[in-house]
Amino acid sequence: MARLGDVVFDCRHAASLARFWAAAVDGYAVAPYDDEEIARLQSLGIAGPEDDPGVVVERLDSGVPRLYFQQVTEPRVAEKNRLHLDLRCDDLAAEVRRLVALGASVLASFERRKVLADPEGNEFCVEERP
Repeated sequence: MARLGDVVFDCRHAASLARFWAAAVDGYAVAPYDDEEIARLQSLGIAGPEDDPGVVVERLDSGVPRLYFQQVTEPRVAEKNRLHLDLRCDDLAAEVRRLVALGASVLASFERRKVLADPEGNEFCVEERP
């Protein structure tokens, strides 16, 4: 039986989108870079973590799923995501303000749910816990 491993985002700039999602979702952080990983990147001609084409955002409790951001060159072709994340919070208005301050934009509003887009236009929902 298969198990969920990573949720993968194709994106234009992996490091900045990874930072957005690490800040957006409680209990996640960008995986740290040690000297060995930085040397590996440099051996591939990548200056450092800011230019890494594949960035992991992991759960702080070492659980899954991880969020993985992979830089791709082809442009986004669809206007609407076929898959999106749903975030839950205790105070919808405060959480939307926080996410907008991080770089999200509000696309639609409903009574207990908002549809937002991350800095690269990927849609996600935020809803207040019942």
